[in-house]
Amino acid sequence: MGNMIFSGCQGKPQVQIFEKTCPNCGAEIEVFSVDTEAVCENCGFKIYNDTLSCVQWCKYAKLCVGEERYRQLKKIAEEQKLRKEAQQKEEKNETENHSY
Repeated sequence: MGNMIFSGCQGKPQVQIFEKTCPNCGAEIEVFSVDTEAVCENCGFKIYNDTLSCVQWCKYAKLCVGEERYRQLKKIAEEQKLRKEAQQKEEKNETENHSY
């Protein structure tokens, strides 16, 4: 099988735009669903997109973004997953501690 050249994302995602609040200064940060991170225009703080990245499910992701970027995005996705799980555990513990 020869080398394949991809023009654009093979998964054809629909790009969505949403806003997150900067945890550093409170300004709104515009985040595109296809971006893994965004920078606050007000203070420069970097946030990560915690929505599902195509790198997590697309079989073409490694070919599309390249080996190095693929590893970076997978690492970010794993860190986000662990952070989210820790936050959910903390919230559950707080709810249990205040429920009696």
